[in-house]
Amino acid sequence: MVTPDAGTIFIDGAPTTGLDPVGLRRRIGYVPQDGGLLPHWRVRRNAALVPWLLGHTDSAARADAALGMVGLDPDVFGDRWPRELSGGQRQRVAIARALAARPAVLLLDEPFGALDAITRADLQDAFRTLRHSLGTTAVLVTHDLREASALADRIAVLRHGRVEQVATPDVLLAQPATPYVAQLLARAGLR
Repeated sequence: MVTPDAGTIFIDGAPTTGLDPVGLRRRIGYVPQDGGLLPHWRVRRNAALVPWLLGHTDSAARADAALGMVGLDPDVFGDRWPRELSGGQRQRVAIARALAARPAVLLLDEPFGALDAITRADLQDAFRTLRHSLGTTAVLVTHDLREASALADRIAVLRHGRVEQVATPDVLLAQPATPYVAQLLARAGLR
């Protein structure tokens, strides 16, 4: 969606600069912070968007399966409008839409940030279970180190666009690589 001004991004060993951007976007599941649901489409159609764009004839069935994976019964929620859902339900639909085409990579941009604590914890649990059961690579952007520690296999701490440290949660907590990482962990109450 944005052309990098420095560095190179590789997907499956190929630099993204040589790939068709539309095709690339359709191969990667994406969940924005606000969910990004189309308000004039019902839940099932929102969840079926990517499989439909990819030309799958079973896009509604894929949407229903994805809705079920995120804990929304498609018979109950499929015909509802996004405005009829709670914030947590809308985020579940956004995750279902990202998963419906079974992408190898899932990008999530602070998907739990605007939710109340109970809904946030429920969605984090559902995400953790889904990620492990599907074997999907997920890149989760969050400002919450507790959330990162609970959900991630590896954490990359960024500061002003530069990587300060990449490590497992255990290593990050036990061996902060820079004073900034140590301060960040202390401020988050993790050290």
